[in-house]
Amino acid sequence: MQQFAHLAQRMFNRPLAIHRDKAEIVISALAERLNITRMVNLDGMAIEPMAFSFDGEGYEYRDRDCGYDRAGPVAIIPVQGTLVQKLGSLRPYSGMTGYDGIRQAFLTALEDPDIEAIMLDVDSPGGEVSGCFDLVDTIYGARGKKPIHAILSDGAYSAAYAIASAADKIAVPRTGGVGSIGVICMHVDFSKALTSAGVQVTFITYGDRKADGHPEIPLSKEALARFQEDIDTMGELFVGTVARNRGMSAEKVRGTQAVTYMGEKGVAMGLADVVAAPDAAFRSLLAELA
Repeated sequence: MQQFAHLAQRMFNRPLAIHRDKAEIVISALAERLNITRMVNLDGMAIEPMAFSFDGEGYEYRDRDCGYDRAGPVAIIPVQGTLVQKLGSLRPYSGMTGYDGIRQAFLTALEDPDIEAIMLDVDSPGGEVSGCFDLVDTIYGARGKKPIHAILSDGAYSAAYAIASAADKIAVPRTGGVGSIGVICMHVDFSKALTSAGVQVTFITYGDRKADGHPEIPLSKEALARFQEDIDTMGELFVGTVARNRGMSAEKVRGTQAVTYMGEKGVAMGLADVVAAPDAAFRSLLAELA
């Protein structure tokens, strides 16, 4: 029950940049997954914060996972499943990927002298807002140091699209998709269920708005207005970030109204650069490096 409550806190009453359909699936299948508190390899061994060190003469690699796979001179970083701020794993774990793992893998690949380009292997409906745009800014700020390509194996929606948009180039397959540039927050009201069960919850607070948003009480008009203002602020941050990353006007991005676009329509909207199967997009990246 304690772990269920912990995951519920990650999904309810907080802003999410996630595709609506995926949000519904996750809500219906909550499980005890996010109780990881430190960065570990999949074998459970704790890892150090950097992939390699510089000893003054050359790079010395440590025998551990650096968070990405190598295909020739290209680092392949997975951005898959539901995205969360802190997963504590360099790799996707139980259907989730952490912004913390993506960041560490990306920065490691950026400094790896044997890596000439970085590929973001994206297949995700999005996830948490917290931590997303800081990661996006990190990737965007690294443009020009090494080629960065987002190659979608299916879809990049919401927070996942924000990450993909930071790359130099986005390739989407014919049946894949991009978009869902928006923010959603789901408030759950348990007050009637508690009353029916004979449970009365009394909040004793300091501050008139201290209990706003708690699921044990109905959401007041004042609380709804305040939360809507926060969501609007995050939504405008999302719009501005995509507009900057893709060289589009904020009006055009805002005008998508969080719609998703399949394949060619995504390219036509300016949200992707080319329609290509993942293997073809990867070969194209290798050809650019040759």
